[in-house]
Amino acid sequence: MAQIGSGPSFVLPGPNADLETVLAAWHEATLRLEKTHEALREEVQRLTEELAAKNRELAQKERLALIGQMAAHIAHEVRNSLMPVTLYLSLLRRRLADDPTGLEMLDKLQIGLRALQSTVTDLLHFSSDRDPQRRPFLLRRLLEEILGDLAPQLHAQHIQCVLDVPQDQILAADQEMIRRAVMNLVLNSLDAMPDGGTLTITSAAGPEGIELEVADSGPGLSDEAKRRAMEPFYTTKQGGTGLGLAIVSRIAEVHGGEVLLVNCPDGGAAVTLRIPYAQTISLQEAAA
Repeated sequence: MAQIGSGPSFVLPGPNADLETVLAAWHEATLRLEKTHEALREEVQRLTEELAAKNRELAQKERLALIGQMAAHIAHEVRNSLMPVTLYLSLLRRRLADDPTGLEMLDKLQIGLRALQSTVTDLLHFSSDRDPQRRPFLLRRLLEEILGDLAPQLHAQHIQCVLDVPQDQILAADQEMIRRAVMNLVLNSLDAMPDGGTLTITSAAGPEGIELEVADSGPGLSDEAKRRAMEPFYTTKQGGTGLGLAIVSRIAEVHGGEVLLVNCPDGGAAVTLRIPYAQTISLQEAAA
């Protein structure tokens, strides 16, 4: 072989070397393409599942909106019909003042009427779509009022109350909505403790907002109950409307918050109502 000068010799690659290089490059490109294809397939699968979940959520909201409209119409009609019934029962009680048997029957009628009125109230609260009227208020004072209203029932059921809420904690929210939400949570807790127990209400400044927790020492909730508790008309109580927690969830939603439901490690269930800090201001800021 001829040499040029005295430097190192150079050997030009042969045809086999060129083919091996091309094959290696092709193999590497194929592997990259397969990885890209797999990543795209996984992303398409993820987006498809996400879209399906969003569609189910949208369909559920549309059904709930329709149910809400129907519930509002029915509730208003029933409430209008109950008004004269209440008046006539009051007049009948006066006429039966000297008839113990008649008064006993009348008492049973009024118990049924109050249960029906409670159902109507739940339907109206569930179907209400008004915006919250946010005002700052002392959270503990509201809770003390609620527990005061329920004192006879708490005493009758031998329920001990633990209220661990700072005296000066301010919450900027619709006070009547929060009252309704807490009342529903407390009544649910009482239903879970028919033979007595402990009702514990606490609040804390969490990372995402003020967290108000209502816990009981009852038997806790099954997996199905935890999964479906917020569904409208789902209930495990005989004669219940299944709207209590649905109303609480709706109140939390219009405030930009959420509701969390767990079983306590030592028994019982705990429901946490979280109101974001965006809706929490001081009395001084509100006055300004």
